[in-house]
Amino acid sequence: MSVIVDTFIAPPCDAQIEILFQDDHLALINKPSGLLSLSGKNPQNLDSVHHRLVKIFPGCTLVHRLDFGTSGLMLVALNKAINAAICRQFSQRSVKKAYSALLCGHLDNNEGIIDAPIGSDPALFPRVSICDVTGKPARSRYRVVERFIQDNGLPLTRVELTPETGRTHQLRIHCQHLGHPILGCDLYGGLTLPGTGHTPRLMLHASGLDFVHPVSGEEVKARSAAPF
Repeated sequence: MSVIVDTFIAPPCDAQIEILFQDDHLALINKPSGLLSLSGKNPQNLDSVHHRLVKIFPGCTLVHRLDFGTSGLMLVALNKAINAAICRQFSQRSVKKAYSALLCGHLDNNEGIIDAPIGSDPALFPRVSICDVTGKPARSRYRVVERFIQDNGLPLTRVELTPETGRTHQLRIHCQHLGHPILGCDLYGGLTLPGTGHTPRLMLHASGLDFVHPVSGEEVKARSAAPF
């Protein structure tokens, strides 16, 4: 039996969590890139979104997570009842999420669907893989916002990504599968700027989150502009 060993040590993150909205039931935050969502088992990975927020909101729980390098919108439940109510929305796929990303190269099509099942393998940890045999269904939509060329000559495409399922690393590996990895992605290509030694942050930002407030019943459409 393969044993998964996580040797990742997160570097210090000086960026602050921005609280965009809060009431007696939930909080909506903007997570900085370079901060874990949850503390790791290694004591050196104690700092995280949850570790910081429980000092402000005792008993709070994260309804969902973002990857270490991903920035953007996160929903935080301030008690167990609210957590259960919002988790039901996620499990029923009634929560709509949108992401902004910079992809390496210029995409040929202005929009499209990536339908590629994703499987996990302890031998590949922390990466996942596209696998038609053992993978779970995974589907993402993309829409081109702009195509441009950086000052250093690197062609990039800004896209809006909409995941229809919620697999681990779904957007990152789907973009790789498309042939245009996310700039700054250390696991699925696109890590460095060609011709330089510069490694940018993961250019992926949770920019949209639509859900129904579990108490008021009002539809919430949260938006956060990408910082890149």
